[in-house]
Amino acid sequence: MNPAVIASVETMLEKWKGREGEEMEVFEEFRLLTAEVISRTAFGSNYLEGKKIFEMLTRLSILVINNYYKTKIPGISMLWKTADEIESEKLAKGIHDRVMEMVKRREKNVSVGESDNFGNDFLGLLINAYRDSDEKNRFSVEDLVDECKTFYFAGQETTNSLLAWTVLVLAIHTEWQEKTRREVFEAFGDRNPNSEGISKLKVMNMVINETLRLYSPVSAVIRKVGKDAQLGRLVLPANMEVMIPIMALHHDPQSWGDDVHLFKPERFAQGIASATKYNSAAFIPFSMGPRSCVGMSFATTETKIALSMILQRYAFTLSPAYVHAPFPIITLQPQHGIQVMLHPL
Repeated sequence: MNPAVIASVETMLEKWKGREGEEMEVFEEFRLLTAEVISRTAFGSNYLEGKKIFEMLTRLSILVINNYYKTKIPGISMLWKTADEIESEKLAKGIHDRVMEMVKRREKNVSVGESDNFGNDFLGLLINAYRDSDEKNRFSVEDLVDECKTFYFAGQETTNSLLAWTVLVLAIHTEWQEKTRREVFEAFGDRNPNSEGISKLKVMNMVINETLRLYSPVSAVIRKVGKDAQLGRLVLPANMEVMIPIMALHHDPQSWGDDVHLFKPERFAQGIASATKYNSAAFIPFSMGPRSCVGMSFATTETKIALSMILQRYAFTLSPAYVHAPFPIITLQPQHGIQVMLHPL
């Protein structure tokens, strides 16, 4: 997927050329970039095709969050729907229709002989599962659409957040920006990033991990207890929902020390295990266990490629207009954006 990521970053940087020396709001820039990347790599389309799906998914997610803790009265909620419920149903149908348009297009290409398979990207694999001859393995239409929703949304929102907060901390801590840039030039010179070099970016890895600790894109995860379980002195009954507060774990002085709120990438100089004193639950930006995020490598690799290509071309500092206001709405977002000043190298 790296060539597609590089092509998308190059498109973004081409647009930046006329804005050197100006203030730039990077959260929105990275939103467009990450949407383009996930559209290209997973669905073989471009940002414009995925744009409507992203807009509908974002609105649907906000409606879900706004109504998550509202009590429903049995019987009445079946007879009478709120405006949010009516809008949610329309959005869900709209997303379903758009995804199935992409599926039908690929099915048609195979049926008329324009292609001999459904593609080897994520959507192609889903269509193969949807058309599996073995009924036990076959995906339903709902499975296919739901997996597309998850990949579109999780593949874009989290990386958008991670990239933006990483640029923020590097704009503030310019000494770490210089260290990271030096490492990038040692690895790639002025060439585009490659897989071998990406795996050797130790300083960048430290910076990304410390950003994930301070500004974890997902501030909490919810898990349902499958069967009665004992957790320390607590007994958790089956079907109970448990919230794991990632943000609190990442800001716990008992795990990280009194400097827990400071940006100190050197914590991770000897790796994650050493930084967490071998407590694997102290650092879980991508959750942990069998339900950990399937897109972890994808998100971190995309971030490393984009950062490397930016650092090869620009130095950046924080704009005086920036107002620090992180707030969690689905992912951790900057309420007023992230404004930086671009300085060409």
